[in-house]
Amino acid sequence: MKKPLSIVLLPAFIPVLLLPLSCQDPAARMGKGFRLTVGDETRGKEAFTGLKCHQCHSVAGMDFPKPDGVAPINYPLGGEVRRVKSYGELVTAIIQPQHVVSPEYVRKLEESQREGSSSPMPDYNAQMTVAQLTDIVTFLHAHYQKAPSPGVNHPYYLP
Repeated sequence: MKKPLSIVLLPAFIPVLLLPLSCQDPAARMGKGFRLTVGDETRGKEAFTGLKCHQCHSVAGMDFPKPDGVAPINYPLGGEVRRVKSYGELVTAIIQPQHVVSPEYVRKLEESQREGSSSPMPDYNAQMTVAQLTDIVTFLHAHYQKAPSPGVNHPYYLP
């Protein structure tokens, strides 16, 4: 006896039907964005230097070899910030540098070059291994600290 098509296809649609329920689970939404394995901070510093990221970036509290030449921009990473970059934001900034172009870099360009300007950061996707990426992200993430709120104290209840 032949089973109806709806019964045959039901197992294939169960994951699709359960997807909205999994999105409501707070634990499923804990991490923002894409997440790879945790890297190694020491290897991250080595990869950062080996890929010559220090030519255009400084990292709060870290010393690197002197840059080879004049960089188009020295974009500082780490330190005290009001909002710490998420793991996913750091991964995106590395693998897709054109995603956001630094306003500081754009201001340095002549007026005629500003429209449609792109990031000076080269594409490292063909050179960088996934292990190097996770190590660099772990290294950078460790150098961000959330700054205290600037003296604004909002009471929960007003008198």
